[in-house]
Amino acid sequence: MKPFWLPDTTGFSYREGKLFCEDASLEGIAERFGTPTYVYSRKALEKAYREYDDAFSGHPHEILYSVKACSNLAVIRVLANLGAGFDIVSGGELLRVEAAGGDLSKVTYSGVGKTDAEIRLALEKGIHCFNIESVSELDDIARIASELGKRAPVAVRVNPNVDAKTHPYISTGLKKNKFGVSYEETPALYRKAASLPSIEVIGIDCHIGSQITQLDPFGHAADKVLDVVEQLAADGIRLRHIDFGGGLGVCYKDEVPPEKAAFARVILDRLSSRGYGDLAVELEPGRSMVANAGVLLMRVIRCKAGEMKNFCIVDAAMNDMGRPMFYESWMGIVPACPRDGKGVTYDVVGPICESGDWLGRDRELNVLPGDLLAMTSAGAYGMTMSSNYNSRPRAAEVLVDGSSAFCVRRREEPSDLWRGESVPEELK
Repeated sequence: MKPFWLPDTTGFSYREGKLFCEDASLEGIAERFGTPTYVYSRKALEKAYREYDDAFSGHPHEILYSVKACSNLAVIRVLANLGAGFDIVSGGELLRVEAAGGDLSKVTYSGVGKTDAEIRLALEKGIHCFNIESVSELDDIARIASELGKRAPVAVRVNPNVDAKTHPYISTGLKKNKFGVSYEETPALYRKAASLPSIEVIGIDCHIGSQITQLDPFGHAADKVLDVVEQLAADGIRLRHIDFGGGLGVCYKDEVPPEKAAFARVILDRLSSRGYGDLAVELEPGRSMVANAGVLLMRVIRCKAGEMKNFCIVDAAMNDMGRPMFYESWMGIVPACPRDGKGVTYDVVGPICESGDWLGRDRELNVLPGDLLAMTSAGAYGMTMSSNYNSRPRAAEVLVDGSSAFCVRRREEPSDLWRGESVPEELK
């Protein structure tokens, strides 16, 4: 049997020729819940959180899980039970955190497009902080907070114009990106915020991108943010926390992301050397918390020999996992029960009527129809980006805890696809 490499052995491993999530076989999970199915390891989720929490131990800090990476209620609850806070970018995500039993006083609301209704909801729920991304957003938050008779806690998201050396679609800290307030305009916005009676300035925020595998961009961004903090201190504006965002990369194939402890040293050393060791640190990790805690299970429908390529056609598709199509991302694809013998080089593709519907290119696999495959590192930006394109029901989600597997989102039924739609009487 050919050995297959896995990016993280915390939650997933081969045992006697079968792939397991913790102590539950993935073949058994697929037989019980069907495919496509996302499977998450509780053990891996908890390990990822504790690595961040331990890295900043001894310094006041909050780990705010970025809900957009994977928003299943059970995933949120696992992290809430450990003491996590949450970074959200919509009113829907706020309500998800509430439904999962998360602490709303540990929620930070980011994003450039907060509506009046969402701002009102967040104020009524008593969130920890708004990360403000424009002058007009500050005006809207101040107005709504005044109407409610509240003071809105805010931080300004600084755009430091630092290149995170990542994919352009997930870079957020450059001048050409839509996120944050320009470095040069930030002090003036803080002065305005501090003058408004319905606003309480409590922190500063910076997020430069995602899937960052080098520490230098974080250090450069921290230096620029601390320059702003010094300017604010000179203006008499004292902050309670610095939010350094998220973005730490994970290993999908051959990336070597920094250890959490090394990342923490970059941040804490700069705070100490600049005389701001009393400021609390907040982080917004998403991908690095959940990516390697999940896999996507799929079954082989058939294998097709083309004139130029061979195709392994599976029952998962771009609507289930969009990263390869959106970003040309490499995702690991391994057999749940590897076969002996030489493999064939395939493009792994789904049933959707699009040439962009591919999950992996040029993969050597020895498979037959009905075989189970697992896409690795699929816990982040998989289910949350899924859709019903081609009228395909969305996948099930399963959480594994030891030998127990729990369905934490049932597979959609075909009738779910048109729930809420109707045909006017005039057309009947």
